[in-house]
Amino acid sequence: MQQKIVCFGEVLWDILPSGKLPGGAPMNVAIHLRRNGFDPAVVSRVGNDDLGKELVSFLKEQHVNTDWIQTGQTHLTGVVKANISDRNEVTYKIVEPVAWDYIQFEERTAELISQSDVFIYGSLVARNTTSQETLFQYLPLANLKIFDVNLRPPHYTPERVLTLLEFADIVKMNHQELAELCEWLGAEGDPKQQMQFLKDRFNLELVIVTRGDQGAAALNETGYFEHEGFQVEVEDTIGSGDAFLATFLTNYLQQKPLDHTLERACLIGAFLATQRGATPAYVPQEITVESLTNMNKEHLPL
Repeated sequence: MQQKIVCFGEVLWDILPSGKLPGGAPMNVAIHLRRNGFDPAVVSRVGNDDLGKELVSFLKEQHVNTDWIQTGQTHLTGVVKANISDRNEVTYKIVEPVAWDYIQFEERTAELISQSDVFIYGSLVARNTTSQETLFQYLPLANLKIFDVNLRPPHYTPERVLTLLEFADIVKMNHQELAELCEWLGAEGDPKQQMQFLKDRFNLELVIVTRGDQGAAALNETGYFEHEGFQVEVEDTIGSGDAFLATFLTNYLQQKPLDHTLERACLIGAFLATQRGATPAYVPQEITVESLTNMNKEHLPL
């Protein structure tokens, strides 16, 4: 039976020099899950403005369930100014306060979450008290809880992130976030040892760490796995981590072997980096190691 998935958090517009693109990690993950045949619900909030209406319309075009997106009257739809001058390391200026800072608790959403199989959340949505409190009310109701750490300075505190980690069954972060979390906790050693420390300390089912163009690693009860990644001609890295997570979950929930799961996630994450924006159209089954290699060859100078 198809797994029911809820993605909780920010929906927004990434403002780039070339124009605006839909964004926000929970929304991006939902769209990539939809590409993989799931029917995820996004729980968020937009403003009663043109940007909000446009964002909801975009999600409907992507066939993503928008029934759980609230419309607020007092705050504008979220925008983020993305600086892509370094294509491999995008930086963000995240405007606040905006509509998704004020996601209200709703009984019907609580029921949705309790009846779902998977609940995905991040740290950014907890920057404001209202959405943070709503998240803390929903987390105890959720079944498999996946924490996509996604640290965005200055919108987090160590205490808040570690509290969010206490709820998680699965955590996904990048290598810089792994180092930062372990620094807070005084956990030394190499990345593999740090992943084991977090797994043991927070009683996690799975720890996933992405490493940019150096691939990714995963650690669970069966062992430690890593993949060296794929070298590609980068357009921008916006959404690569979200595509990685959605692909990883697709294969993980289908109980595919972890090494295969990691390779597929790295492959789709690398493909995303060759595209513009967080949610380009693609058919996951058509992305293979061979097709990515051929795409790379086309970019090589003669």
